[in-house]
Amino acid sequence: MLRIDDLIIGFDKGLRTLFAPARSQRPQPGAHLPEAELDAAARAHAAALMRVNHCGEICAQALYQGQALTARDSRAREALEAAAREETEHLAWTERRIGELGGRKSVLNPLWYAGSFAMGAAAGLLGDKWNLGFLAETERQVVSHLEGHLEGLPADDARSRAIVELMREDEARHADTAVDHGGAELPAPVKSAMRLASRVMTRTAYHL
Repeated sequence: MLRIDDLIIGFDKGLRTLFAPARSQRPQPGAHLPEAELDAAARAHAAALMRVNHCGEICAQALYQGQALTARDSRAREALEAAAREETEHLAWTERRIGELGGRKSVLNPLWYAGSFAMGAAAGLLGDKWNLGFLAETERQVVSHLEGHLEGLPADDARSRAIVELMREDEARHADTAVDHGGAELPAPVKSAMRLASRVMTRTAYHL
């Protein structure tokens, strides 16, 4: 049963995710590397890709917060909350890198957050095995998405690439953890719908 305290805490987390600077316990990957001398087009492209990644982390925060709110098993909730904490670090890294590249965050972040939170809460209401299965599939698709960004980022942009590479490792581990905790394999139509929603978000966030 949902408690009013949980709803208040969830609302506070949402405001912090959207409007407060994210903080990281780990140092930003690649911060020690020299800044690449990119031309204007390459810099704008790298900033746009990092904006997409930042938007993805906003969505991840919302998903996990919604899922944790409605999860029934304490182990499932702990796994979701642990993943959310690590995603906060990704949020901080991408936010900082966007600033370094002279870019901006997506103006649609509140919309992405609201939609993802609703999806996460709905997944949690279906039961923990589907909740964790949704987490696992989300992370698998994020890994694929990040691999595409490693191909698309300018080859000389070592600082951005270091961030994306470590994010990819973390996301793959989150997927494995969700399966280890009993996550079920989602039906193919659900996976396809998730990929479609992801494409809409990434293509829009690249520009907005």
